[in-house]
Amino acid sequence: MSDTPPNILTEADVLHLFEESGALLSGHFVLTSGRHSDRYFEKFQVLNQPRHVEALCRELAARLADTKPDVVLGPTTLGVLLAYEVAKHLGLPAAYGEKGADGRRFLRRAEQIAPGQRVAVVDDVLTTGGSIQECLDLVQVQGATLCGVGLLVDRSGGRVTFDAPTAALLPMAVTSYPPDAVPDWLAAIPITRPGSTGKK
Repeated sequence: MSDTPPNILTEADVLHLFEESGALLSGHFVLTSGRHSDRYFEKFQVLNQPRHVEALCRELAARLADTKPDVVLGPTTLGVLLAYEVAKHLGLPAAYGEKGADGRRFLRRAEQIAPGQRVAVVDDVLTTGGSIQECLDLVQVQGATLCGVGLLVDRSGGRVTFDAPTAALLPMAVTSYPPDAVPDWLAAIPITRPGSTGKK
């Protein structure tokens, strides 16, 4: 494993990067989980810029180095980019958890993660932890061991936890609401569906 640099990005640095990129949005959003929120992280605005990806993933690699992974796993789609880049900084192979027709994550080449290996799982924005949990299930199916979790943003405010050291570059408590409990002030704002070009 290659040497990694000391932590060089603070939470304020990461927040500034998201704000400067136009990636931290305000409005009325329906998240992937189906919950509603007045804040949304448009990570594409950050992850389409190689210099930002380089800086963020170098920082994640530095924070995950002490967990001593053998491989870095990320879920499709953007998790692939993060897994590759973090693994590059750690001098390790990367693996990618694709979603099958049954909704479970799988490895297109199962040998990418061998039984007994230590696996670090990385992802972009944590809200409910669904994508990460799917990857953790995949690690277990492969007979490997979860050694760490790396996140760009933890918007759960620490409410979602995992059975391994977790590094979040930007912990931020952002309230979200189930569809049947959206407050009136938020319901009054037209819904923007992330990834779409307009409001519905």
